Amino acid sequence: MNATITVLPGDGIGPEVMVEALKVLKAVAAAGGHRFAFHEAPIGGNAIDVYGTALPDETLRQARAGDAVLLAAVGGPKWDDPAAKVRPEQGLLKIRKELGLFANIRPVKVTPFLAQSSPLRPEIVEGTDIVVIRELTGGLYFGPRKEGGEADAEPAAVPAALKARFPKSRYAYDTELYFEAEVERVVRLAAEMARARRKKLTSVDKANVLATGRLWRQVASRVMREEFPDIEVEHILVDAAAMHLIRRPTTFDVMVTSNMFGDILTDEASQIAGSMGLLPSASLGAPGTPGLYEPIHGSAPDIAGRGIANPLAMILSAAMMLRHSLGLAGEAAAVERAVAAVLAAGYRTPDLARPGETTVTTAGMGDAVVAALQPQVAGSWEH
Repeated sequence: MNATITVLPGDGIGPEVMVEALKVLKAVAAAGGHRFAFHEAPIGGNAIDVYGTALPDETLRQARAGDAVLLAAVGGPKWDDPAAKVRPEQGLLKIRKELGLFANIRPVKVTPFLAQSSPLRPEIVEGTDIVVIRELTGGLYFGPRKEGGEADAEPAAVPAALKARFPKSRYAYDTELYFEAEVERVVRLAAEMARARRKKLTSVDKANVLATGRLWRQVASRVMREEFPDIEVEHILVDAAAMHLIRRPTTFDVMVTSNMFGDILTDEASQIAGSMGLLPSASLGAPGTPGLYEPIHGSAPDIAGRGIANPLAMILSAAMMLRHSLGLAGEAAAVERAVAAVLAAGYRTPDLARPGETTVTTAGMGDAVVAALQPQVAGSWEH
């Protein structure tokens, strides 16, 4: 097949791990007779330096025109002033919003040969296989807000009785806003994924305190009752979910939750696997929309340029792209098996290595995945 992929290396270790993902994709294309066109564009801090914006118009145009978007990481100390009007993270939020990517899919799987890398006891994490689906374009991150309100101002959004508690004090607020249709579509996507797995869905909210949490639970309950009666449904409060992810992660299958809760819970879940350098993600919208694929780790500026970053999350994000945007499920599975093979063979970047274990470089890990991929393509892909 022919496909156009928008490549956004971004900042920090982003360019380094992206090189390895592209190396793997080129090997897949060569073996399968595909033609992938890679169009690189700026985003994040590097875009701010050159264009004064975290998401240039041309980058967005290329993203819309392509079949999928690969993004590595944005941000770094150079641009981390929270008071700055333009910040790298704005580019990430904007591209998700502009492409209509309403669901972020983050798989968390613990393999036996990496259970020792987890900070939790191996008997707790072994067998963990979770997919967390985070609503991506609504909620607290996109609701009405006020930053740095003046002490003497009296906007309708801030009742006078509240301001009287702290006279002459500046204020700020963020508003969580969800529409029923936003909850419906992400719950429906999560339920369809659960139906293809172990048929269990955990919906996470804060219905005991938040109005949005009560709406979330009501809508999720209705969708599951009317459309997915064959799926086991569990409703759980976010604080309990955070606790149970540590106590009993193997009991979860598919989890679905709001934007902010998903942001927090997926970072917590990443540590179950031992390293954020292992976990990919996919951000999806309506059919026909280019998906965006990125590792869940940040730009890791402290190790940028040292050749020690773990590229596996970026490589696995590329595998998710092959499956969800390009329809190449066999190729995606082959890449995932190659990653599993190199880990089983003992290849480790420093983030995964235990004392005494030999480590490989970023490029060395990418080369190992390509080498492990070759025996699988001697015949044909398994679709």
